[in-house]
Amino acid sequence: MLLLGRVVVGPDPSGRALELLDAGAVVVEGGRVAWLGPREALPARWSGESGAAGEPACRRVEAPLVTAGLVDAHTHAAWVGSRHAEYAMKLRGEGYEAIAARGGGIVASMRAIEEADVDAIADTLARRLARMASLGVTTVEVKSGYGLRPELERRQLAAIARVAGRADLPRVVPTFLALHALPPEARATAETRAAHVAAAIAMVPEIARARLAAYVDAYVDRNAFTVAEARPLGELARAAGLGVRLHVGQFADVGGAELAAALGAASADHLENVSRQGLDAMARADVAATLLPLASFVLAQRPPDVAAMREAGVRLVVASDANPGTAPSESLPLAMAFAARLYGLTTDEVVLGATAHAARALGLPALGRLSVGAPADLVAWDLPHEDALLEPWGVSRASLVLRDGRPLHAAL
Repeated sequence: MLLLGRVVVGPDPSGRALELLDAGAVVVEGGRVAWLGPREALPARWSGESGAAGEPACRRVEAPLVTAGLVDAHTHAAWVGSRHAEYAMKLRGEGYEAIAARGGGIVASMRAIEEADVDAIADTLARRLARMASLGVTTVEVKSGYGLRPELERRQLAAIARVAGRADLPRVVPTFLALHALPPEARATAETRAAHVAAAIAMVPEIARARLAAYVDAYVDRNAFTVAEARPLGELARAAGLGVRLHVGQFADVGGAELAAALGAASADHLENVSRQGLDAMARADVAATLLPLASFVLAQRPPDVAAMREAGVRLVVASDANPGTAPSESLPLAMAFAARLYGLTTDEVVLGATAHAARALGLPALGRLSVGAPADLVAWDLPHEDALLEPWGVSRASLVLRDGRPLHAAL
């Protein structure tokens, strides 16, 4: 397959700006990028309408814009059920923490997982991933964390694993969100809370042996889990060969950024409330900052201090946070639009944050960019320029979406 158009190759050598081919060509063969460069330099074997003797013609796709496949590096996409009533409560001015204290929030999603079996969770996730693919997404991080209890976390992870094996959907990077919230029975006393934390931590070796997750995550925040509770989880994860990612500073700065740095985490996510000291620690440890603008929009929060992140030299990632409560959307392009409009990110920052930087934060450095020999994960857009990717279209503008050279979505 030959794709012709304006090509966003990936980051330039600085890692902070985009490398572009105004009139570029991308050749896909055997599921990989076989050639990439200016259209005028395209080798003759691919430039004609008909193939060489004995070879089929190379399919030509003329597209205004071609990019690497989008990478959604923070989602809770394996949820079931709906929390629309809570959204209506938020619109009336009720706060997230107050709703959760009355049995809503994450516990409501736990009840839905409790009532669903592996087949139902897997089917819901597969349909959701297919919709994400239609928006240009070729890789999705998917967290557990709505089971809360060990047996329900295993159920959610089993459903994620089942879907992760499918080649007709975006590739899945599974994360065990071990410490997300307390189930009702763990809220009675300090002892029941400690027992819940210990049980979650004890699952890590089992999850690692079964290869049910690539990362372990914890929600380190006010009214969530403390640094002291999350630290042994992260340490055990690293010892078991798993990566670490953390929810940090969504509502308060309790030291989560510094913990992420100390653990060598791949990313610290949310960061609406984080100190410059925490950002400097993240930069020194090469911990990415994953920004989730749909969540701060839904919760009517002020944006994180992006200027301080730039000054600290932290890599910026943009993700959807797809979840039923605080980011009820499956659209990474919408999160990209909000990152530009509400957070003030530039086009280069947004596009890199949803491609190369996101892929690197998931331990997949060959993705999120176009290079010869790399997997052919790419998108042909019905848009004239990368700036247009930042507009809040509300519909798919992806004409063709390839994962490993195979179409996930085609509207040509």
